[in-house]
Amino acid sequence: MSASPAAPAQTGLLAANLICMASMLIWAAGLPAADHLIPLLPPEQLNALRMALAAGSVVLFWVLAEGFAPLLRANWLKGVAVGSLIGLGAWFLIKGQALGGAVTAAVISSTLPVVGIALEVLLDKRRVTPALVIGLLLSLVGGVAALDLKAGGMSLGIGALLCFGSVVTFALGSRLTVTAFPRETPLGRTAVTLTGAAVAAGAVAGVQVATGMAPPDFSGWGWGEVGAILLFSVGALGISQVMWIMSVERLGIGLSALHINAAPFYVMIILFALGSPWNWVQAGAAALVGLGVLIAQGIIPLWRRA
Repeated sequence: MSASPAAPAQTGLLAANLICMASMLIWAAGLPAADHLIPLLPPEQLNALRMALAAGSVVLFWVLAEGFAPLLRANWLKGVAVGSLIGLGAWFLIKGQALGGAVTAAVISSTLPVVGIALEVLLDKRRVTPALVIGLLLSLVGGVAALDLKAGGMSLGIGALLCFGSVVTFALGSRLTVTAFPRETPLGRTAVTLTGAAVAAGAVAGVQVATGMAPPDFSGWGWGEVGAILLFSVGALGISQVMWIMSVERLGIGLSALHINAAPFYVMIILFALGSPWNWVQAGAAALVGLGVLIAQGIIPLWRRA
């Protein structure tokens, strides 16, 4: 008996979703690190440092995996242009979280699937199906339900606007990372665009220091701060972004973005491992997000044909 032709496709979808889940788990681990670092540096300097460490690590991985030849043929000018969007989005998120708090950042980030799918509808003529709409709604409901709004309340205003700006620029930058560099592997695409983001972020921070802002002060930093910045940069941006681009390449920006709404649950898992209590509401909300992801991709059909 031969295997069903749909089997390889389903296996590929499963692998892509597992990669995206891992990306979100690593990204979520960086959120507590961000809370620790934001008071220590101005947003522009923290963003520049984060981008530089992430880009340096990914470029190193790229060289070790593929050699120097891909670096020489890469379109670095285009990388700076696309990377600037990612760098701008990262700065928006840091600034928005600093003004509105982590809860606001998490709530606004849950709109990423809506923005991602809207981009695909506008730019790729994606067809909106009932399964996609239902999956998107389940993911959004699960994402909001997973948040502990009582922990700090939801601050609106400029912080929320900056966080939404982060969502839009990150979605567009992620899409362009896949479409603008067809010859590169996911590792190469991420390396080129993160390097571009580091150049743009470093230029902004450098201009600010040159025009009177105090340079970064690391005199009070210890091993805790070093670990936090490495997690926030190399882990939650560098490694996570490579895996994210791999999933966007396979699933598209809209379906990949559904996974971000499980991030609060991943944070809870990390805190639970460190001794915090288990939260069944967040666990159920994460299951709702997962159900939405499976329905939106057709892995769980809404109905079966006779």
